[in-house]
Amino acid sequence: MTRKDIKARIKEELFLLDGAMGTQLIALGIEIGSSNDYLNIDSPDIVSDIHLAYLKAGCDAVITNTFGANQYALARYGLDKETAKINEAGARLARLAAGEEKYVLGDIGPSGGFLEPLGTLKPDELRYAFALQAKGLIAGGVDGFIIETMTALDELTIAIEAIKSVSGDLPVLASMSFDRAGDDFKTMMGVGVEVATTKIIPLGIDAIGFNCGTTSLDEYVELAEKFVSAVRALSDDTLVCAQPNAGKPELVDGRAVYRVSSEDFAAAAKKIHSAGINIIGGCCGTTPAHIQAVAKKIRNIQ
Repeated sequence: MTRKDIKARIKEELFLLDGAMGTQLIALGIEIGSSNDYLNIDSPDIVSDIHLAYLKAGCDAVITNTFGANQYALARYGLDKETAKINEAGARLARLAAGEEKYVLGDIGPSGGFLEPLGTLKPDELRYAFALQAKGLIAGGVDGFIIETMTALDELTIAIEAIKSVSGDLPVLASMSFDRAGDDFKTMMGVGVEVATTKIIPLGIDAIGFNCGTTSLDEYVELAEKFVSAVRALSDDTLVCAQPNAGKPELVDGRAVYRVSSEDFAAAAKKIHSAGINIIGGCCGTTPAHIQAVAKKIRNIQ
């Protein structure tokens, strides 16, 4: 079966992404504090099995295990010289799992630093780092990109520009992490939904939205409604994407614990879908069971 062009496919009724990678790795006993991204080379079977579990659960696309595979993040493990290799390996694993019927999105996360003058990162160097990561993902066979968990507009802008400089017409989804801030939602760097959409939509991305954060399921639904309203005020073509956590985490013995059931998560995802969002997945705390429940709930599968 030949896949439909991804830019057409993401506009359809539901484009279901996978759930958390880190949550699954922790459940399998992967040591916290090590590089999850290097598992693409060191323990590829583990990563492949997680992709396959999400695909079996009913997702339409898997996201590569490359969230922290930029030069800056990898340098903390002495792996920055392996950037291209790690990204290409991650993309190939996801591509092999997805086959010819499903899709692969290359995952790009934040650098972990701050741009000048707040921090020491230089724009041109950061742009090079994101482009290098994107090139590795393209070499591995991704169908598009998802930039996740960004909190600063300047870094997100550079990431988009870098990807677009090397990726041709591949779609780009841009996602920021929001928390409740009084009666509103803001990123850690104080960016609101209206400001984010106003600044990012003109950059030509295919979808904008949210992932992660420390909000409840009801708050994620409220955030979804706010995002759809803000985007539609600016564009009829830009899609909205949502990847909530499995609810608000609780800190237990120094670890974040997510207690939301797959049924409750699916019920919230249904409300998010009804708000006008068709690109939906899961972030921290979500599992194949959560994604399977969403697939059944929204697609009315018994």
